Amino acid sequence: MRGFAPLPLFREHAVPVSSHPVDVSVLVPAKDEAENLPLFLELCAQTFRDRPERYEVIVVDDGSADGSWDLLQKLRATHPFLRYARHRARRGIADALRTGYLQARSDILVFFPADLQFKPEDIPRLVAPILANESDMVTGYKMGKYEKAFVSRIYNWLSRALFDVRVKDLNNVKAYRREIMDLQPSRPDWHRYMIVLAAQQGFTVSEIPVPLYPRHAGKSKFGIGRIPIGVLDMLSVWFELRFGQKPLLLFGMLGALLFAAGFVAGLIALYLLFTENVGVRSVWTVIQTCLILGGIFFATGLLGEQIAVQRAELRELRRRIDEGAQPPAE
Repeated sequence: MRGFAPLPLFREHAVPVSSHPVDVSVLVPAKDEAENLPLFLELCAQTFRDRPERYEVIVVDDGSADGSWDLLQKLRATHPFLRYARHRARRGIADALRTGYLQARSDILVFFPADLQFKPEDIPRLVAPILANESDMVTGYKMGKYEKAFVSRIYNWLSRALFDVRVKDLNNVKAYRREIMDLQPSRPDWHRYMIVLAAQQGFTVSEIPVPLYPRHAGKSKFGIGRIPIGVLDMLSVWFELRFGQKPLLLFGMLGALLFAAGFVAGLIALYLLFTENVGVRSVWTVIQTCLILGGIFFATGLLGEQIAVQRAELRELRRRIDEGAQPPAE
């Protein structure tokens, strides 16, 4: 039992699992990429042909409506390293990576898109430091013109400021050990923060430059409307890393500060009442507001602590199940 995540609603597997060992599994989420897949797989074949390590490519058809699924079944005849899975409806990159990870047979995984903005010839460069035991995760940073460069710079600057992970590009092609995906939360869009979560768990992260090319065909699936979602996800990850284990630290402190503000306001109100015989209604409103909000924050923190305890027990249960499923060391 490697992850604790719901499986996709629908998957088809038309390729039997080979008994041949695999060193690297390339996970390729694909949504309406029928125009790109033939060339992408041909470039993969050229790249893998003379490599000493053995590769497999797992293309996850994420609800495509352009015939990608039928095309993949035909391409299997000429590309034996190809395997594929299918989501009946679009579920996003995070779920596609999860599906590919569950089907992967190697301990080194690579996230690589099918749109040919990155060329498969760079995959061996991504996995080389991991194969050499020099790093647990390798991410590429874009070299070339990028139409969303301004937004990407802001996103990466905010991420570095919040998480103190010193890489140039947090959301790009990457290679990583399977253990990192084992610990990755199954949350929509959190694949963007895989580097942050891996670094927080003690895995080593390095980066290499990766050339960026114009799309071969099709169009981007992400527009400017993703910016607010990305910011909210960033705050969610920050909260998880800072206070996910002890939520009372945040909510308890906020509650205590509000209680203190209400207490000080009460002293001021009593002083004015007894010395000046003046009652200030706004001060009493502040007192009531602070006491009510302080109580709500404190109760929220206590509830969060109970949830954190349950999550810790669940993680420990998973760890024991994983250890029990592993074969004994020889």
